Amino acid sequence: MGRRSGRAALVLTDEQRTKLSELAASRTAPVREVERARVLLQYAQGLSISAIQRQLGVSRPMIYKCIDKALAAGVQAGLKDTYHRPHAPEITDEAKAWVVSIACTQPKAFGLAAELWSISALASYVSEQAEPSGFPRLTGAGKSTIWRILDENQLKPHKISYYLEKRDPDFDRKMREVLIVYRDVSLYAEGAVHEGRPNPIYTVSVDEKPGVQAIGLTAPDLPPVPGKAPTLSRDYEYVRHGTVSILAGIDLHTGHVFAQVEDRHRSREFIALLQSIDAYYPPQAIIRVVLDNHSSHLSKETMAYLATRPGRFEYVHTPKHGSWLNLIECAFSKMARTFLRHIRVASIAELKARILKGVAEMNAAPVVFRWKKFDLAVA
Repeated sequence: MGRRSGRAALVLTDEQRTKLSELAASRTAPVREVERARVLLQYAQGLSISAIQRQLGVSRPMIYKCIDKALAAGVQAGLKDTYHRPHAPEITDEAKAWVVSIACTQPKAFGLAAELWSISALASYVSEQAEPSGFPRLTGAGKSTIWRILDENQLKPHKISYYLEKRDPDFDRKMREVLIVYRDVSLYAEGAVHEGRPNPIYTVSVDEKPGVQAIGLTAPDLPPVPGKAPTLSRDYEYVRHGTVSILAGIDLHTGHVFAQVEDRHRSREFIALLQSIDAYYPPQAIIRVVLDNHSSHLSKETMAYLATRPGRFEYVHTPKHGSWLNLIECAFSKMARTFLRHIRVASIAELKARILKGVAEMNAAPVVFRWKKFDLAVA
């Protein structure tokens, strides 16, 4: 078939032909790339420019440009638009660097009240300070201009992400100790006894969940109505009755949860929890307790109680700011996602009763939480 004078044939590899065929049949790719893929496929098959124009209904200049780019720089070049800059950029790299430096500094450092920049606030500040700072082109810069500069540098100064600073100098050592305990739990059955362990060892993860709110209704809940109201309806307003603290422990072998709901979480409440745990296990057993460094865990009152039960309890401390290492947090999360979520009560007493009922339901179908990543324990 005839070709335009001076234009070579386009030879495609099997891989290129497959990719072009997929692109030509795509319903999600940009239309211009789909059209160019069809042009290149038909040209590679030997069709003339006129035949391609008739079949695809595109202009001849578009066909010429697509084929010439593919022949000169490859198939991918034939699919894409040629980037060109009609004139030199009016916003210099120095001006962009100045905007970036402002975006990387909190607004309060410039005497403003905000903690983070919003795009509009950053654009306003840049516009005001551009002339005195020697970048007059940025005077009157809008949000879209500032956004493009930030996007080029992958900056989002209007957002915040959090990290955990390691404030405990013994963080790694304590973390390994906790993980070694978890590995030991996974290796030995509940109450396992052998020559190296003459007394059974039970491991309990303990912590507190303070500030659980007793929130009451100001109007009755409206139940769902088929075909009319698919969800339960609730008045926006509510009544605060106060807060309670959940002191809890979970047996890492069986998933049994020990729980007390108290108005406060002092040493006396923590000792009461230890006493309930003590009463649950055989008298000759060792109870290994994984817990943090809360003052009530280490107070004089608590130490005095532990002294009355020598050899009964063994503390394994999690690092400071390492509560995520304590598996009781999984039980607290389950409480929050099940019976604590959206809970409404008429009094603190009702909240306590509801929480203890929820714990009883958890103990009726206990879940054993396991730590599955032990690489750090032996590193």
